[in-house]
Amino acid sequence: MFALLLPVLFFGCRTPVPAPSDAPYLLVLGIAQDAGFPQAGCRKDCCRPLWSDLSARRRVTALGLVDPVSGERWLFEATPDLPDQLSVLAQAEPPATEMRPDGIFLTHAHIGHYTGLMHLGREAMGAPSVPVFAMPRMTRFLTENGPWSQLVSLQNIALQPLVADSAIVLNERLKVTPFLVPHRDEFSETVGFLIEGPQRKALFIPDIDKWDRWERDILAQVRQVDLALLDGTFFRNGEIPNRDMSEIPHPFLEESLSLFSGLDEPDRAKVHFIHF
Repeated sequence: MFALLLPVLFFGCRTPVPAPSDAPYLLVLGIAQDAGFPQAGCRKDCCRPLWSDLSARRRVTALGLVDPVSGERWLFEATPDLPDQLSVLAQAEPPATEMRPDGIFLTHAHIGHYTGLMHLGREAMGAPSVPVFAMPRMTRFLTENGPWSQLVSLQNIALQPLVADSAIVLNERLKVTPFLVPHRDEFSETVGFLIEGPQRKALFIPDIDKWDRWERDILAQVRQVDLALLDGTFFRNGEIPNRDMSEIPHPFLEESLSLFSGLDEPDRAKVHFIHF
């Protein structure tokens, strides 16, 4: 089974995160959208206190997956906050002897989701062949564009192919299945992930344009899992001054709350909004 350890347990944490028995579990390593919180240039009342209070800041959305039996751990997304997130992941029980993850799964090529790979390169960790799981366009983007291509040529990362709706078996207890979702695919396709343990399943969709643009029924998807971590980027239309929000589509939380009100209470309780 999975246990969800909520962000409040480890934002800024420098002590080991306890594991629930020997069950595989997920760590929420960040909840903010790509630019973090506060974002660069933000002078709103919600941002001002955070410029002086480092402890109140929020890291960019990422998950950690830990198998306490094997000691393996995987990261979902390589965010600009990768150094802190690797530290928290390494301290999760049982503590790892090094910060190199056993693999990194990428959803797409927007800045909050892959640029943390830079910390694996020769200017930083100089990591040896970290497996990075990516879809075909994402793989080409990393291979054909610097500085990411240097990570490939120097073997700091080892690109592992993902195929939509085809499961990656991590070990005898865990598997991960990518699935395509509609999003602004300027540089790569965009996927979400179904993360499956021995008894439970989790859905991870940090970015999608709109629920009704997806060929699948999100309500049906929620009913089939035990936990759903879903795109909560914007609350309502017009909340970003002087920006055409149709150019950066996401399901508004107002829309999602209305849609998910059609779920029974046990299914609604599975939904946690992230990436805001």
